[in-house]
Amino acid sequence: MTKLHVFTTGGTIDKVYFDALSEFQVGESPLDAILREANVGIEYDLTSLMRKDSLELTDDDRNAIYEAVAATDAAHILITHGTDTMAQTAERLRDIKDKTIILTGSMQPARLRSTDAIFNVGFAIAAAQLQSPGVYIAMNGRVFPAGHVRKDRAAGQFVDANN
Repeated sequence: MTKLHVFTTGGTIDKVYFDALSEFQVGESPLDAILREANVGIEYDLTSLMRKDSLELTDDDRNAIYEAVAATDAAHILITHGTDTMAQTAERLRDIKDKTIILTGSMQPARLRSTDAIFNVGFAIAAAQLQSPGVYIAMNGRVFPAGHVRKDRAAGQFVDANN
């Protein structure tokens, strides 16, 4: 595999809890620490594009993500993203050809002891190496092609959009 390019955009995976009177806020991404602690054996570049909750992402933000992904020389891309609008961003990226683009995130911040972030990131790295070129969402141990996935809030998982 050639180099993996990881882009961070914010979302729950990057959220930080400051004190009892605070809400979670998007902070600096913990992705570099996660990848180092996991002793990831592939070469990667890490680029922070923004620190936003996905509900706050605009079309201009999605265009910035698109431009960054289109501009990188890497053929394998991992994007960490908030779960609420991850499917919309995946749709925006669908016409980028000859790259395997995986979006992932978490339902709980990576900094919490009980989080799905570490699993989802590892799973997404595997998906980036194994999937054919295209755009996918890798969450909850499943890989979904862009355009065929939705977040099921009640289940706390991503599911096939046709079900």
